[in-house]
Amino acid sequence: MATVLEQGNISIHTENIFPIIKKWLYSDHEIFLRELISNAVDAIQKLKMVSHSGEFSGDLGEPEIQIHIDPEKKTLAITDNGIGMTGEEVKKYINQVAFSSAEEFVEKYKNAADQQIIGHFGLGFYSSFMVAQRVEIDTLSYQQGAQAVHWSCDGSTEFTLEDSDRTQRGTTITLTLMEEEQEYLEPSRIKQLVRTYCDFMPVSIKLDGEQVNRQKAPWKESPSNLTKEDYLEFYRYLYPFQEDPLLWVHLNTDYPFIINGILYFPKLKPDVDVTKGQIKLFCNQVFVSDNCEEVIPKFLLPLRGVIDSVDIPLNVSRSFLQNDRTVRRIADHIAKKVADRLKELYRDDRDQYIHCWQDLGTFIKFGSLNDDKFKKQVEEILIYRTTAQLNQAQPDTPAVEVQSPEGDAWQEVTPKAKGEGPSYTTLKEYLERNRERHENRVFYATDAVTQATYIELHKNQGLEVLFMDSFIDSHFVTFLEREHTEVRFSRVDSDIDDTLIEKDKAAEIVDPKTNQTRSEQIKALFEKALNKPKVTIRTEALKGDDPQSTPPAMVLLPEALRRLREMTALLQQQTVEFPEEHILLVNTAHPLIQNLVNLSQGAIIQEGGQSAAGDMAALICNQVYDLALMSQKGFDADGMKGFVDRSTQVLTRLTQHTGQ
Repeated sequence: MATVLEQGNISIHTENIFPIIKKWLYSDHEIFLRELISNAVDAIQKLKMVSHSGEFSGDLGEPEIQIHIDPEKKTLAITDNGIGMTGEEVKKYINQVAFSSAEEFVEKYKNAADQQIIGHFGLGFYSSFMVAQRVEIDTLSYQQGAQAVHWSCDGSTEFTLEDSDRTQRGTTITLTLMEEEQEYLEPSRIKQLVRTYCDFMPVSIKLDGEQVNRQKAPWKESPSNLTKEDYLEFYRYLYPFQEDPLLWVHLNTDYPFIINGILYFPKLKPDVDVTKGQIKLFCNQVFVSDNCEEVIPKFLLPLRGVIDSVDIPLNVSRSFLQNDRTVRRIADHIAKKVADRLKELYRDDRDQYIHCWQDLGTFIKFGSLNDDKFKKQVEEILIYRTTAQLNQAQPDTPAVEVQSPEGDAWQEVTPKAKGEGPSYTTLKEYLERNRERHENRVFYATDAVTQATYIELHKNQGLEVLFMDSFIDSHFVTFLEREHTEVRFSRVDSDIDDTLIEKDKAAEIVDPKTNQTRSEQIKALFEKALNKPKVTIRTEALKGDDPQSTPPAMVLLPEALRRLREMTALLQQQTVEFPEEHILLVNTAHPLIQNLVNLSQGAIIQEGGQSAAGDMAALICNQVYDLALMSQKGFDADGMKGFVDRSTQVLTRLTQHTGQ
């Protein structure tokens, strides 16, 4: 019969500490397995440490953790071949927490931001009482001549500690599960928990003899030991059924913080929620959380991958971060590493940088808007697609670079592939290139399709246009104006620059019959035909080698008014509606407009004061206006119906005239 070494009450107070463990300390029952396996890994690591120091000269054996399920006894056992414990150590590590009163416990650990309490054996161990009606410890220390001991507790304030006949070094924790916690007797459930929390722990974890964890943590490896396929395979494992990432950053730093990790830049989908993080947080290869929202700056939340750091201050249950200035400093450090990576890529392989810009640009612009430090780091690598032909090559496949273990140098591990792509420029390069034509003036477009007419008009006159057509650019233009107060930003459809206008002397000659210039006649003709007091008619002759190639009319939206409407819609969470107040610029040099004037002047007035030619001229005025609106997406349902009906009328009359 075993000798009873000690028997007594766990707490010196009448309060039972276990309700606090169950209801306050841990919110999720399943993490008991994470804690017990973490303790087992710690025990194995401690044995390695004492072996290296010469305190233990025995055979370490192959380190492993065994999980055994016994459905009949309703027990779950976790066994390690680590350092083990003596009877005195069991009292110290297991009973020390429980010997505190409930008040002392809460006071000591609730706000312990500055204490490294993860890894305190007692804390993790006691999470097992969330699922077990009885917990037993059977352990034998590595120390020469140590006596094995057995500890048992049923979750009350009572425990027993007695000798054991165990002969194998290490520790076995046996849980007799509660009736309502029988799910942890299912092998599939245990495998799922091991994969979730312990997949990358550096020790083999076996369930009834079968290894169930990957064991290798790629982010802990030296970057030089990993191939491109290693990185891609890891990404596919973390995020199955996703497109391969554009590139990645391998963090491997030990100053000012110990941080390991791999951050991937994914291809962004239009429906991506940039407010939700997908970076997995680990602490010493133990999974903590599915996101790093407190550790990663907001603008980097769409990144994916793993961050692992023992310097991140977690609370006792690891369920969330403590409020600590260290977290902010770590976030700044990670942002700097990402910025360094992007600047290296821009400097060393600009073609590759351009290739990834559609996705990278969102991160960089969002970061510039939200973080002053990051803005200063990346302001010189912001690029924009341009109408200028700069003959830049574009890679077909992304290059991959990783941080070297020596420091912040980046090593290229993917060969380049050349191809053709659109031209990109920085704002600084744009301004220098166009200084003589239009100093401190930037022409930009937000939609290459609907603004094609305006873009082409600028291009034909040698004016370079930048494309700011991502969803973030409506805010980013305002940001650029604040950063560059000396520069004027003009959307191509906001106004017509003087360089695009030809002096049309013929249009300014007064017709003695009407006592009006041709420009005045065109203005009056359109005002009467459209009958829209809020539409301002403006007449100009647009430059062009062939007047037929220029648009007969264009709708202009004054910059200040348009932005005010966009901001109002944003604040009111409404869709931006096309403004009733806008400018219709009629191109007096276009043959259609000249013919229109002749048609209206040649009208023969019939009875009732109407004329067929006059009606036709009015129809065509509306048609010209609608065509200009179409390039601005200015139609509502009624407008589209009116356009279709009018088109039919115009075509019908033209065919009648042609057939006569």
